[in-house]
Amino acid sequence: MARTDHSFPAGSGSPAAAPAALRGRGAVTNVRHRFQRDDRVQVDDGWSGSGLPADFVESVPDNSSDDSPESTSAHSPAAGSGSLRGATVIPILPDTRLEPPAPKTTVTAEEARKMLSRNDSPDIPFDVAVNPYRGCEHGCVYCYARPTHSYLGMSPGLDFETRLVAKANAVEALRAELARPGYKPSPINIGSATDAYQPIERDWRLTRGMLELMLETRHPVTIVTKNALVARDLDLLAALAEQNLVVVYISITTLDAGMARTLEPRAAAPWRRLEAVRSLTDAGVPVGVLVAPVIPFINDESMEHILQESKAAGAHYASYTVLRLPWEVKTLFEDWLNAHYPDRAQRVLHRIEDLRNGRRNDPNFGSRMRGTGIWADLLRQRFAVATRKLGLNRHRLALDCDRFQPPVMAGGTPSLFAAGFAAGSAGGFSGATSLGARSSGATSSSDFLSPVGAQASSGVPHSGGLPAVSGAYGRGERQLRALAAGQLSLFD
Repeated sequence: MARTDHSFPAGSGSPAAAPAALRGRGAVTNVRHRFQRDDRVQVDDGWSGSGLPADFVESVPDNSSDDSPESTSAHSPAAGSGSLRGATVIPILPDTRLEPPAPKTTVTAEEARKMLSRNDSPDIPFDVAVNPYRGCEHGCVYCYARPTHSYLGMSPGLDFETRLVAKANAVEALRAELARPGYKPSPINIGSATDAYQPIERDWRLTRGMLELMLETRHPVTIVTKNALVARDLDLLAALAEQNLVVVYISITTLDAGMARTLEPRAAAPWRRLEAVRSLTDAGVPVGVLVAPVIPFINDESMEHILQESKAAGAHYASYTVLRLPWEVKTLFEDWLNAHYPDRAQRVLHRIEDLRNGRRNDPNFGSRMRGTGIWADLLRQRFAVATRKLGLNRHRLALDCDRFQPPVMAGGTPSLFAAGFAAGSAGGFSGATSLGARSSGATSSSDFLSPVGAQASSGVPHSGGLPAVSGAYGRGERQLRALAAGQLSLFD
């Protein structure tokens, strides 16, 4: 019986043509983005003596002479060779390529015109999001946000994880948007496109500044991250959790540290994420875990184990998504597979096609997050059984939108009604404050000061008289009911 040859030639998409993996980086190369009009390919022009491009060959020092020791060395012709005696000898260098320097992370500051971005996707449990950074140093090769770097004229590959942009005025711009007349609060998600707790947050502290603003205005907020740095802001998160204003989701893709170093090289180690889950839960902050993304034959077998360890650490909620490969991510992920898992690369890609109706990516609402077909049904059943046995997702959490009070702009005058919350601060806050308490004029400015002092970490000073807990006064009962009905459940 004839045997079918399943080998692949050394062409595009084959393991033999895959670029070498870079230590500490997820992408193995910079891919051409969809807005790029030209393309550059390196070729050999024939001027290199070794047959390699000139840029990769060491220059030969011209230090040989007739009377130099090299002319009579073992590498030169014999002393009695006649016509060759005294000729200049050029040593032949080995065919070695000069390794390019490892790409370093650079951060550029920009002034953002606005921070709030809205979506109407039925697949996402929030409709408002903010992102203090562009690009993400975590370097997750599967990140669906990589193509956003194309809008900056940069590659979704290595550029996305090395050429970062920080929105230096993130807190001030968000404050201005929350202070606009007619603004209606809805839970804001921090970190929908790039991780708000990526390593540069240690220095820029933009995420912490936004959390301080959320606490000041009593605005509900959700956080998605895969960095244990979120535990740094435990003081702010605990204060928000006391008022039912926050939920934190930590993404855990695998418990294998070796696999995590290739999948998401600069994110926190899996065990550190579990420690962050434990720390947040012990402080009273509601925590969920995202097994995202599930990659066939890479980490799909770890789903139950991740959920079990997360439950043991104190998580109450869980969710999962299947790998998505939009735009340039398809090429990046295939190169990564061929570099790290050449033995199963084609098998993984074919299973993804089974989950995506025969394509590498399915952009349709309703199926893009979980996939379709028998393999998607199997994942749903496994997740449902595991969460039921572990007691996850037993109740829904709806954040409170009734406490919001518009912020006071820098140099502005506080509202006449933003006063009097000493009673509420003593033992938790109610959804509304009585008119008598408001008209009493009693204000305690120390009740809700930022935990880091009178000035936020972002440099935006807090007002002397902080806003009220509830913004209900002056609004009709019908509007209050509409706000209450509009509270977003994060676990539908």
